Amino acid sequence: MNRIIQATHHSKGWVLLVTFLLLTNVNLAQVRSLKLLDKNTREPVENANYAYGGRQGISSENGEIQLNFTSGVPLIISHIQFGKHRVSAEELAQALKQGELLLTPHSHSLQPVTFLSIHPETGEREQMTFQVQDQLAHDAGQLLEQFSSISSIRKSGAYGFDPVLRGFKYDQINLVIDGSQGATAGCPNRMDPVSSQVPLNMIVQADLMKGPHSLRYGNAFGGTINFKSAALQFSDQLKFRGRLGTSFETNGEVSRNEALIGLSSKVADLSIFGSLSTGKDYTDGDGLEIPADFYRTNVGGKLGLKLSETQNLSLMVSNNYAKDVDFPALPMDLRKDDTWLINLGHEARFYQTALSSWSTTVYATWVDHLMDNRDKELNPRTVNSNTTAKTDNAGGRTELRFDFDMDWLYAGTDMRLENAEGKRTREMLMGPMAGQTLSDNVWQDAWIRKNGLFAEYHHQRAGYHLVFSGRLELNHAEARDPDANFASQYDKLSSDLLNPALSLGGTKTLTEQFAISLWMGTAQRSGGLAERYINYFPIGLDPYELIGNPELKAETNNQLDLIFDYKQAGTLVNLNLFSSFLSDFISSEIQGDLQPHMVTAPGVRQFVNIDKARISGFEMSWQQAFNSHVQHIAEVAYTHGQNTTTNEALPEIPPMEFRYRLIGSFVQNRLRTELNLRHAFEQNRVAESYGETKTPAFNLLDLKTSYAISKQFSASAAVHNLLDQAYYEHLSRSVRSAESRPIYSPGRSFYLSLSYHFR
Repeated sequence: MNRIIQATHHSKGWVLLVTFLLLTNVNLAQVRSLKLLDKNTREPVENANYAYGGRQGISSENGEIQLNFTSGVPLIISHIQFGKHRVSAEELAQALKQGELLLTPHSHSLQPVTFLSIHPETGEREQMTFQVQDQLAHDAGQLLEQFSSISSIRKSGAYGFDPVLRGFKYDQINLVIDGSQGATAGCPNRMDPVSSQVPLNMIVQADLMKGPHSLRYGNAFGGTINFKSAALQFSDQLKFRGRLGTSFETNGEVSRNEALIGLSSKVADLSIFGSLSTGKDYTDGDGLEIPADFYRTNVGGKLGLKLSETQNLSLMVSNNYAKDVDFPALPMDLRKDDTWLINLGHEARFYQTALSSWSTTVYATWVDHLMDNRDKELNPRTVNSNTTAKTDNAGGRTELRFDFDMDWLYAGTDMRLENAEGKRTREMLMGPMAGQTLSDNVWQDAWIRKNGLFAEYHHQRAGYHLVFSGRLELNHAEARDPDANFASQYDKLSSDLLNPALSLGGTKTLTEQFAISLWMGTAQRSGGLAERYINYFPIGLDPYELIGNPELKAETNNQLDLIFDYKQAGTLVNLNLFSSFLSDFISSEIQGDLQPHMVTAPGVRQFVNIDKARISGFEMSWQQAFNSHVQHIAEVAYTHGQNTTTNEALPEIPPMEFRYRLIGSFVQNRLRTELNLRHAFEQNRVAESYGETKTPAFNLLDLKTSYAISKQFSASAAVHNLLDQAYYEHLSRSVRSAESRPIYSPGRSFYLSLSYHFR
């Protein structure tokens, strides 16, 4: 009887599923899909208003619109950046055959910039469109430094760069792949931050959303970075495509190679990708050798199925593997980091109802990490140590989009589960404990579960665009294998905290050239796994061991962004003024009554809440096209961080920076040249209580050129640090040695890359 009941339930489930699929296809035989693309960058044009026949709508995030095609009817397109376009019936018929419609930007005629375009939709958003050289890169953290507002904490010369956005870092930044998937660093020292796990040769774009304003993709306390993988490509006929790329950098003998092959049909699209990157020690501008060995591979694939004209299913699987990576600023080196990422997504579109799309994603990430001190030059060598750690990250999100004439609404829910477990083993070689082996419970099998509800409403009319965004998140944390000494410090090891977030703002176009935006947001963030449960481990700026605090209050960011945009033919000026007022800010303090586990540590720091802190600053950019061949871009970024409780500077705040790029495009855009100048000012605002020291100013000059030899084959060359400047970044940690010299960046280096595309 039980089997009969179970079979009946299964049958009902299949009947409901089939019924759902059929209903979504009723009367859709004439529905045609059309993708709106920027003519210069070929990026999707989202949230464009369109009118066709008696129907109005808004393009999706992929730039898609759906038309019930009728012969002889024109299409009207309207967008704040592209102006108003009337597409004749003949032009529309041709565009539908190709599946895409190219739109020319209305307000300015700048040549395409490789990595930056500004879209003030939910706060300020910057976009980096990946070129071949970007997809060859082995570390997304270093790649993100192309954004003027992002710097990186460097504990290695060539690997594991940890992004810092306007002074916010670690779990204060929400970094995701395809809007949902993340990873949890297995290494307590964050040798493997989330950015290091991004499969770059399958990524086509990175979106940077600053501040607590875009709340759809998770807890955006300081901002969100969303890496987007390549969209599915279906074709009427069986179509084969592929790409090969290779590059070599002389200083450090850095070799990078990547490849992708794909096959598409009417109902399926398959891409298989892989990369291999290696590097050795490099020399800085003073001719000194910096340990920088690394080895990294990435393999994976993405499969897409077209279930119907309105539904797609996708599966992406990726494996990142790194080994024998030098971390001169840490007491151990990375011996092995093996990470698997799996992402399953479903998207459905609907017509003739307010509900226009429904997207769902589930994902899982597993990290297996090992580090040790076997290659460290220790004199005397008192201990052999290694740390094994495993982290899991799983969850999903589902989101509905509703279109109401000129307004639209996103609403959904998400869940993320993070877990970390691992132990440090110490083999004592000297002293009274020689011959003994000690084991430290570093992660304590800590768990954090986040359940969220979110909504984002857009109200757009001629001349203005308003956005209301909200998020409510329930955060549960616990340690399932607590260390007895750690547990004795606290009354309670688990917590349940409710974290609300709200944002209100918009853009007002005052004239055809000038627009102003104002964004006000507030967000709460509970402590991460390290902040709550790390157990006597040196993971901070100084060599003190840190102990987590499960009793931390959630920190709060109340942020204001004021943005000015000026656009004229050939010119674009953007100024962003921001200020964050922080309460219960999570930091750390030295606790004299706690004893470190390692004799090399001077003491113990405990994570605590600071009553008040403030982060403020500005970013300004000026883009100008002198003619159809030459343009330049100037950018300035400055962040000021202050612990207003102790009246001391916040630690690890990058200095003020000025960047200048002169770009040329010749021979029918086949030849591209670029001169890059970067000036980092002196950083004399430091947190002395963390052992932070001042950083001198420096200048960098890079030269780049690329040439499209044919439609399939292209080459590029560059000289990095042309003047062979000896310099180090303010966020570079110091080498663990008697001299404690900061990790200097590479001196002069020559770069060459080749790429071949075939279709």
